[in-house]
Amino acid sequence: MAETSLSAGIPAGVDTPTAPAAPVVPVAADAAAAARPGRRRTPRVAGRNRNGGGHVLRVLLRVLVIGYLFFLVVWPVSLVVLRTFAPVNDLGGFDAFLARVSDPAFGYAFGLTLTAALWAVGLNAVFGLGISLLLVRYSFPGRRLLSALVDLPMSVSPVVVGLALVLAYSSNQGWFGPLLESLDWQIIFSTPGIVLATTFVSLPLVIREIVPVLQEIGIEQELAARSLGAGAVQTFLRITLPAIKWALVYGVVLSLARALGEFGAVKIVSQGASFNGETATLLVANRYGNFDEATAYAAAFLLVLIAITALVVVTILRPSKEHSS
Repeated sequence: MAETSLSAGIPAGVDTPTAPAAPVVPVAADAAAAARPGRRRTPRVAGRNRNGGGHVLRVLLRVLVIGYLFFLVVWPVSLVVLRTFAPVNDLGGFDAFLARVSDPAFGYAFGLTLTAALWAVGLNAVFGLGISLLLVRYSFPGRRLLSALVDLPMSVSPVVVGLALVLAYSSNQGWFGPLLESLDWQIIFSTPGIVLATTFVSLPLVIREIVPVLQEIGIEQELAARSLGAGAVQTFLRITLPAIKWALVYGVVLSLARALGEFGAVKIVSQGASFNGETATLLVANRYGNFDEATAYAAAFLLVLIAITALVVVTILRPSKEHSS
């Protein structure tokens, strides 16, 4: 009835307006297309290709890095180890190695090296810690210059370092020569000169390990300790030092390894003769130059063994201590 009444009022010949047809949404077609196996697998295949290419690239980079380290580090060091125990004049093996190590000149050289290294490590630990706190915790004119000077021993040749120490502390031509001569102190061509040269070249290793850790931990805990009435020394011992202890230990070990292997600066400030200023590195150079290669290889093997042992021990202990704390 409603339709009849509505159509009755419209004159004949007039088109009746019709509502526009709703757009046909191909829901079923889209769903079917999305459900097709080919359409669904296409991005996954591309993803697998990309991941496969990335995996190949990672493997290639690992092979290149391992090969680089092998030919640059592992292979030369392994040759030193093999030559150390190789027979020379029908004498080889561990017994021959012990016979070479028991040489009195050998003991003097390593004793002098350990003495200089321990003094250098102690000085670098104390002054390196102080310089690190000064660079991070305080702002003063010339701080950037001091930070640049800290890296100077790493960028200057050790031979230049030794020559500079001779010009500064030599009793004949050094700036402090008259004063040292009046006090009857001999720095150059003696053990103090070797200690100075070793300390100079290994100084940045402690500082560059401590500075990033001090920047990371911030000053909030130190300020909290100060607000609770703790003094500067108490704050350092209970807050700052425990937070940077492993950075300090790692820097000390790196400094020790660097000090044991120093050659250029020590060569300039030392007599370099047997039982007279001959360190372990100078022993290697002197014996190899005198065609006593067996003793040179034995000394080099001990230096490598000490350095690797120190680094491995710290690498093992450092994560376990950090996780346990």
